Amino acid sequence: MAETNGLLVGLTGGIGSGKSRVANLLEELGAAVDCSDKIVRELQSPGGAGLAAIVDAFGREYLTPAGELDRPKLGKLVFQDPGARLRLNLLIHPLVTAEHQRRAAAHRARGVAVIVADIPLLLEGKKAGRGTGAVLPFDVIALVYARQEQQLERVVARDGLSHEDALARIASQLPIEEKRALADVVIDNSGAWDDTAKRVRELYDEWVRRARV
Repeated sequence: MAETNGLLVGLTGGIGSGKSRVANLLEELGAAVDCSDKIVRELQSPGGAGLAAIVDAFGREYLTPAGELDRPKLGKLVFQDPGARLRLNLLIHPLVTAEHQRRAAAHRARGVAVIVADIPLLLEGKKAGRGTGAVLPFDVIALVYARQEQQLERVVARDGLSHEDALARIASQLPIEEKRALADVVIDNSGAWDDTAKRVRELYDEWVRRARV
């Protein structure tokens, strides 16, 4: 099949906004969806380029006895040390970006009209001027939106966290209203799911039409 100019959509949202559910619906509709979190896990698995880079930068003490990444130990380090977090991001983001680019090219080569890069912190990278969100050539950045009080309710219910822990996770991201101002398209998931799904289907159809122009 001939290569196409598949539309590249950057899909993001706040924690608890429902981004994963929207991504699943887009995939059901026919989009090719690549999740950056899954790509990171693949890169950080044994033999992955990300794991090798982490060992080079931080040492073998961040491996388990089985040779896998000790995620809790590394997570504790980067949570407490902003410098270490920046070093980790500078190692991993270029690898994730390159993989998203490789996959997008493969999707276009097989004629996919809508390609979705599911990136939780896309707009954080865009605002900072670096990271995955800043360098991928998106045609559209779509935000899945829910009000902060809804985010809090959903994260507490979903993850079993205290209100304080849930608020801390929400606070670690760019505020949802700031994300809304940076996005090209807002998918409002603050109401009934049927309304959200209708909006997603309308957007998908629009994106397919744009890809075929």
